[in-house]
Amino acid sequence: MTTSDLGLILLTGAAVVLAAIVAARVTHGIGLPGLLVFLGLGLALGEAGVGVRFDNAGLAEALGLGALVLILAEGGLTTSWVHARAAAPAALSLATAGVAVSVVVVAVATRWLLHLGWRDALLLGAVLAPTDAAAVFSVLRKLPLPPRLAGMLEGESGLNDPPAVLAVTLLSEAGHHPPSPALIAGGVIYQLAAGVAIGLLAGLLGAVALRRVALPASGLYPIAILALIVASYGAADLAQASGFLAVYVSALVLGNARLPHGPAIRGFAEGVAWLAQIGLFVMLGLLASPARLPAQVLPAVVAGSVLVLLARPAAVAAATMPLRMPWRQQAFLSWAGLRGAVPIVLATIPMNARVPGATRLFDIVFIVVAVNTLLQGPTLPWAARQLRVITPAEPLDVNVEAAPLEALHADLLQAQIPPASRLHGVEIFELRLPAQANVALIVRDGKGFVPGPTTTLQSGDRLLIVASAAVREQSERRLRAVSRAGKLAGWFGEHGL
Repeated sequence: MTTSDLGLILLTGAAVVLAAIVAARVTHGIGLPGLLVFLGLGLALGEAGVGVRFDNAGLAEALGLGALVLILAEGGLTTSWVHARAAAPAALSLATAGVAVSVVVVAVATRWLLHLGWRDALLLGAVLAPTDAAAVFSVLRKLPLPPRLAGMLEGESGLNDPPAVLAVTLLSEAGHHPPSPALIAGGVIYQLAAGVAIGLLAGLLGAVALRRVALPASGLYPIAILALIVASYGAADLAQASGFLAVYVSALVLGNARLPHGPAIRGFAEGVAWLAQIGLFVMLGLLASPARLPAQVLPAVVAGSVLVLLARPAAVAAATMPLRMPWRQQAFLSWAGLRGAVPIVLATIPMNARVPGATRLFDIVFIVVAVNTLLQGPTLPWAARQLRVITPAEPLDVNVEAAPLEALHADLLQAQIPPASRLHGVEIFELRLPAQANVALIVRDGKGFVPGPTTTLQSGDRLLIVASAAVREQSERRLRAVSRAGKLAGWFGEHGL
């Protein structure tokens, strides 16, 4: 490869990413999911458009799984453990029993309606079973849903990949006879348990290490976090455990740990996840062949209808039956089972294993995901309003970031007062911070000044607070409490937890 070839590759790659970013901004304004544009961009660059030929299913599978690791890492890092803990039983039930019900319903219906063999029908059901973390996180976090309901959907999208991946892999490696349910169940239990254990170990060790070691540059923290999460996937894969579950658990632990530069870490992870999404969907668009797709439109419509109208509601009903969930929330859970990159990536596994009929399966799944995203994504806000599952909007919470001052055994806390925060109008002495914490500087309208005890805080102010390690958590809790309930927060029972 010459220098000019490298320059052309870099220029083309940068142009594709910039075009995807512009497209994402435009589609966001008109309410369309950006992933459809990314897929369309890949199709336009492919053999029927610009002429770029890409048909390496093995490379597509490897790159796709790598991209999903980065997307899932961002999901775990930005998920609140408080919400996830409350929703964990329902999310786990949806990710296991729900996946099993969805696979069976799709397999039985498509075997009868599309005259598929049992292995092809089960493969189609397993590929379409998991919801997509990127689609769920990008759409649902714009809706003011009850924390438990949002946590169910987010947790499900992070936890339902391992059973689906295992089922697809076993079905792809088997002969014409699918593996026994006992074999699949045993494999799922081991993969889930070992994946959780490895993810917890990686997350806890990483949190302890990063709290004890002050890195020389703030930019190294997000890199270290991402490296730990990716390492958890590699360790789980070597142990024949669920790498995706290890990634999600380690990211959840690290994202909720008290680490320096938390907002910067989450911002970096979000940027990497966007880049992974763009690359992933463009690549999958390249892998698809527009000439083959029209022949599979009718089977895809049949499979997609079965998935949305039968399999998903049945899975939600079976998984939430013991929880006595209101029917409105069950209906929203059914409609919010968004599919995205995950099913398309899973469809590359049988292609790479050279399973007969795998190319047709890929084309069907590609169309199902495109139609599902086009119809369900934009209608979720409407469905949430009609089912009355939206909660009243709450003011943004104050976001506190810490940078370690190791030699002083102290932390420098940075907090920006968000709009509608009740910190607005509070005087410094009314914060009642611990004795070993002090507001050292306020930055207002781009200018910094040292405040006095009677300085009044305003929305948009950025506070720099020096706090000893012993009172750091107490200081953060007090700031959150006053932001939520005002200067008399303690009297109202608000303690910033």
